Amino acid sequence: MAQIGIFVGTVYGNALLVAEEAEPVLQAQGHEVKIFEDPRLSDWQQYSDKVALVVTSTTGHGDFPDSIAGLYHDVKDKLGHQPQLRYGVIALGDSSYENFCGAGKTFDAQLQEQGATRVGELLLVDAMESPEPESVSTPWVENWGKLL
Repeated sequence: MAQIGIFVGTVYGNALLVAEEAEPVLQAQGHEVKIFEDPRLSDWQQYSDKVALVVTSTTGHGDFPDSIAGLYHDVKDKLGHQPQLRYGVIALGDSSYENFCGAGKTFDAQLQEQGATRVGELLLVDAMESPEPESVSTPWVENWGKLL
């Protein structure tokens, strides 16, 4: 099974809740899982040939929460091609805002540009439709874990 690092970007705790709900689901499938609440580049690099799951909310005008902004910029500016990396993205947002799920979409686009392999589809969780994001993310995580 896979070694999975879950990299969390959260402001109010919803993304962390999604990550904490995903952890036992993935562990039950036999995966080894570690959550990074305040992820650093060194944490990311431990998973460069493994699996990363980015779980992030979006702030402002499609911006990253402070807890993951540094990681995103380090991945973008300090890492090059990442062909060994497999990843998934769960993006939390509010469709009443112009840049709905902007942080997750931006992280996904960056990883695509760096040659990483996305496993499954990007999950966009809309707070307007799903006030409890784990109700949408948990079934996605179950399916995603099976694809690894």
